[in-house]
Amino acid sequence: MATWIHPGFIYLFGALLIPVLRGKIRQAYMLFLPLAALTDLIFTARGAFGALPIETWHIPFLGYELLLGHIDNLSLFFAFLFVIVSFCMFLYALHVKEEWQHVSAFLYIGSTLGVVFAGDLFTLLFFWEVMAWASLFLIWYRKTDAAWKAGFRYIMVHSVGGVCLFAGVVLQLRATGSIAWGFETLHQGTSASYLMLTAFFINGAVPPLHAWLSDAYPEATVTGTVFLNAFTTKSAIYVLLRGFTGYEPLMLLGGIMAVYGIIYALIVNDVRRVLSYHIISQGGYMVAGIGIGTGLAVGGAIAHALCYTMCKTLLFMAASAVLATTGTIKLSDLGGLYKYMPRTFWFYMIGAFSISGLPFFSVFVSKPLVIESAVLADQPLVWLLLEAASIGTFLCLAVKIPYLTWLEREKPTNIQAKDPPVNMLLGMGILSVLCIAVAVYPQTMYHMIAPAVEELASEPLTFEHYIAHPYALSRVIELTMFFLFAFPAFWLLREPFTHRDAKIALDLDWFYRVTGKWVIWFCEKPLMAFASLIDRNVLKLAAFFVWVSRNPANALRIKGAETRLKLQKLISTSERARSYESGLERVQIRFPGELPRFGLGASMLLVLLFLAAYVLLYLLGV
Repeated sequence: MATWIHPGFIYLFGALLIPVLRGKIRQAYMLFLPLAALTDLIFTARGAFGALPIETWHIPFLGYELLLGHIDNLSLFFAFLFVIVSFCMFLYALHVKEEWQHVSAFLYIGSTLGVVFAGDLFTLLFFWEVMAWASLFLIWYRKTDAAWKAGFRYIMVHSVGGVCLFAGVVLQLRATGSIAWGFETLHQGTSASYLMLTAFFINGAVPPLHAWLSDAYPEATVTGTVFLNAFTTKSAIYVLLRGFTGYEPLMLLGGIMAVYGIIYALIVNDVRRVLSYHIISQGGYMVAGIGIGTGLAVGGAIAHALCYTMCKTLLFMAASAVLATTGTIKLSDLGGLYKYMPRTFWFYMIGAFSISGLPFFSVFVSKPLVIESAVLADQPLVWLLLEAASIGTFLCLAVKIPYLTWLEREKPTNIQAKDPPVNMLLGMGILSVLCIAVAVYPQTMYHMIAPAVEELASEPLTFEHYIAHPYALSRVIELTMFFLFAFPAFWLLREPFTHRDAKIALDLDWFYRVTGKWVIWFCEKPLMAFASLIDRNVLKLAAFFVWVSRNPANALRIKGAETRLKLQKLISTSERARSYESGLERVQIRFPGELPRFGLGASMLLVLLFLAAYVLLYLLGV
């Protein structure tokens, strides 16, 4: 049987040739690599390398066996998602001439696939860190002061996440003696699981550990933010599915995420920051589905990962196209772009309708699964939070941004606008077709998901019952009426949501920054002063012991004499004290003087005394 080729390594090793290739050859090569990885996955799904699950690429390491290729239905589904989306992304970024941006993107996606196929904790940890560092350069390559600072904060937060994951791996290894990775081996409620969960929460941008996302993604390069939106947070969803399906605290946490993200998305001014906050919001649906843990919920979470990733990538592409052609992405500076960027507008609207969950657009066949699962699981609060976030999504992405960016008022005279290059339009066009195709033919996606649901969920049959009729008339009418009533309400109350004031929306990162300044001040001032004081006194103490060791007997006499001199100065005349002081100075000058000599008998007696003291302390257990 043929040997399986790891698709992640197609990206990782393929990145090495990008700096040496030029022009059309490099562009063709960049499109060839995702297609090669996709072909590899198709052969894998068809059983060319054996029936699933497959475990391959075993590597011995420090007495353990690494498993780089754990292939099952869940990992294969996410790999298909990441590879297909990456092809559209590289097509979109084909015109970028900075080769190191492309290298960073290939390393980023390759390491993400490494996380997906990791079959042990060491492999997971390694690719987790590569993913963080590779993605960093997609921010720094924008080469602005804001990008440098945001990138630094980004990698600092992810370094904390890496430390948490490393500590969790160490504790898991100590407790079980195994580096196996998965739901069966990770015991929830242990210190190891909590540390790993913290690391996954950081990458998943779960509040209050989310601020890095809305801080860093808007500062990335024009195409870099398109790559960033899809992989870090979705890989976190993947590992949560792999290790924490059915973990009940995730239910409410997911609902809070959904509402928290959409509130900030409604009030910020930067379009890419709006979309970044919306990543947090949509991630909440998947986290909630994972926490509910039933077949319908888990199937909805997996389906939403696919549908949402495609339409959110499309939205970021449209927003980045606006930035590339106009030079700005702030709602306060935009308006009237429809005449100049009509194709971009319609691609954006397909993404907006999709992510809003309108019938015959992709998220319609994923998000309602999670919402309905909350009802069936008797979680009214979670249901209410998810429904509220759905309203906010429609109002923010399908109404507010199009209204302020493309439709309202004339284009400002200080900006130039036109549709982006053909490759960018093609990237958006393919994703637009996929967003509609998935909604029109959802059974293909559902059949891919069903085996993974059976492996993970507590009640897989609930998923099978739902997917038999995704376009039930009652569901279509319900959602259509839902959006029809939401739009007039928005229009009547649109003033607070359509303001063009470039205000700063304070998020939790403000507290981190203020706290960080105080921590830095404490470390630089009081703590360093205390450390310096300790250092000086330790040096003095060490010097004193060295001085005493030169002649302990004379040293004790001198210290005794110094003490008596201080008393003499207090109670005697000054002449007597000076006389006593001059005698002390003569003794100090002669120090250490002649060392005392002990006879053999006295020496043996001292040795026996020390030995007896040691034996006594040993017997007493001191």
